Amino acid sequence: MGNLCECLGNFFGRKNTNVRVSLPAVCFLWQIAMIVLFGIFVRYDEESDVKKWLELKESDNITSDIENDFYFRYPSFQDVHVMIFVGFGFLMTFLKRYSFSGVGFSFLIAAFGLQWALLMQGWFHSLDPVTATISIGVESMINADFCCAGSLIAMGALLGKVSPVQLMIVTLFGVTLFAVEEYIILDLLHCRDAGGSMVIHAFGGYYGLAISWVLYRPKLHQSKRLNGSVYHSDMFAMIGTLFLWMFWPSFNSAITDHGDGQHRAAINTYLALASSVLTAVAISSMSQKKGKLDMVHIQNATLAGGVAMGTAAEFMITPYGSLIVGFCCGIISTFGYLFVTPFLEKTLKLQDTCGIHNLHAVPGMLGGFIGAIVAALANEDVYGKEGLKSVFDFEGDFANRTPGTQGGFQAAGTCVAIAFGLVGGGVVGLILRFPIWGDPADDNCFDDEVYWEVPEEDEEEIIPPVLEYNNHMIHKHQDISESNFSVEQS
Repeated sequence: MGNLCECLGNFFGRKNTNVRVSLPAVCFLWQIAMIVLFGIFVRYDEESDVKKWLELKESDNITSDIENDFYFRYPSFQDVHVMIFVGFGFLMTFLKRYSFSGVGFSFLIAAFGLQWALLMQGWFHSLDPVTATISIGVESMINADFCCAGSLIAMGALLGKVSPVQLMIVTLFGVTLFAVEEYIILDLLHCRDAGGSMVIHAFGGYYGLAISWVLYRPKLHQSKRLNGSVYHSDMFAMIGTLFLWMFWPSFNSAITDHGDGQHRAAINTYLALASSVLTAVAISSMSQKKGKLDMVHIQNATLAGGVAMGTAAEFMITPYGSLIVGFCCGIISTFGYLFVTPFLEKTLKLQDTCGIHNLHAVPGMLGGFIGAIVAALANEDVYGKEGLKSVFDFEGDFANRTPGTQGGFQAAGTCVAIAFGLVGGGVVGLILRFPIWGDPADDNCFDDEVYWEVPEEDEEEIIPPVLEYNNHMIHKHQDISESNFSVEQS
């Protein structure tokens, strides 16, 4: 397959980044397809349709509109929405000349992805067999945003190396794969994964890594000058980190059960995030002889506790257990940026621009297995008989399932998510290798000017010297005792 792609590449000649036809064609045709499919399948649910809501109020003796699920779920939806469009977008602005693309392409694929997700998740979870329609409400919107998160995570590994058309394809297949693996894990295996350690982070992380591995660029060093950050770009990325960090308790608790489940999920996530900050700072400082902190670690590893707490967030893991999860994941994630990412690129030829292996893939996998252990250890003394039924939904076909069996299925669900990510990513990577998608040449990566109209800089406003941060993540060739900053005269 690789030889075929190479032959086609030679046939088409040098990469052509002109997407004037392909990008509008994809956007227009796919949006028209969404309009048609929504017209055929999508309807308001009983709490957003005026006629159905009035009938529901009468049949269930609901006396006030405030009991509509919108008023309970919408604050969580807004928090998750901010994470998807602001948090993820700004987290990808660290590259010195790729901030337009980091924010703009995140905006594009999330806007498309949420529409496709409403359809895909609807077909798998809420398709009415009688009317063949999908009912959507505020919880559907939250789940669609969750679905987009998987593709945004995958984008992190590909950042700067692919075209917007390729990112749309990544999202099309990513949302489709997500809906299938989510159905298998949550419905068929009956796993609990409120914050998506398995279905979102493990899947999205390994999906992006597999694509990046297939799209390996042996001459990417030709764009090395742009594969790094400057002072202000790291500051913008830190804005994304803070938005994600603050709203992650909402992310992990948004679709949990009303009452104690949502309350507990927010507390557990809150504590795990706080703990991961301290250990990430500690390891970052220890890694330098003079104890200087690396902004890469602070931007990313401080979030690892929230990723790892996704599955177990609604379980009775205890407050100190949450702190332990954050403590360990802050260490593991920071070590990943220090040692694992350079090893993956050198040995496995895997170029991971944002280091999603250390923030999403590994913490997501660990979160899935942590959830399996906590589920297997659940008992009536801690949860109560009714509590076990409530937390793990031991009802209907799963009424006789034991906590030990549930733990086994949770572990199996984690493996399913990883397998879907790796296999699906490998296939999508092969599709993206065909030289027809407008991706940049090796010497033209990480540059907004390839796909954006970039305003000219006013030379009079540039005050030399400029402090330039050159060692983003894996590009650390100077001795670690040296300062991370170098002065560059304009």
